[in-house]
Parts: sequence; structure tokens; C-alpha cells
Amino acid sequence: MFRRRFLQLMTLATAGSIAPLEATATRARKVVTYRVKGFSCITCATGLDTMLGQQKGIVSSKSTYPEGQVTVGFNPEQITEKAIVTFISDLGFTVESELEGGDSLPAGRLPQSKR
Repeated sequence: MFRRRFLQLMTLATAGSIAPLEATATRARKVVTYRVKGFSCITCATGLDTMLGQQKGIVSSKSTYPEGQVTVGFNPEQITEKAIVTFISDLGFTVESELEGGDSLPAGRLPQSKR
């Protein structure tokens, strides 16, 4: 029951930010996609989106479970890719950078931004 209530609250908290990434891309100057390991349920993905959305410079966040991907739109004048990766890692997830072609880079290296 607690989990169901948590999901309801998370849904309400993120309802205002559930716009398609294309709609928010005009405000974001960069959009990057990372492969994230450590999602054990949909709550992890929703929670990550909520936490990222509270960070200065993050315009949008769309995490997917069970694919384990997060697409982040951000303003590079306010936050760096390294800060985003560090923030996600500090939450307990393992971040693998991803190139546009879907090829993973070794952890710690940042991808080219998607435009």
C-alpha cells in the first residue's frame, strides 16, 4: 500500500514536467542520453526524474525502466554534463555514457551532445 501511495505522489509531483522532450528542447540548449544501471522498478526512474528536475539548469528529464536510460535536457551555462553524471552517481546509480549511435563509452567519459 505504501508503494502505491508513493507512486501516486510521485506522479502528482512530476505531472507538470511530463511534456514531451521535443516541446522542452527549445528551452534546453543541450540534450544528452545516458544508460543508467541500478533501476529496480519504475519508482527509481520516476524518482530520478523528480530529483533531476529540482537541479538548477535541468530543463527536462525522461527516464525509462526497464531500458535503463535517462534523457536530460539542460542549459550548459548553468550545469555541466559532468555535474549531471556526478549527481546521478551520487544517488546510487551507475552511469554509462552513450553516443548517438547507441555505442557505450567507458564510465567517466562524457558523450557528444545530441541536438
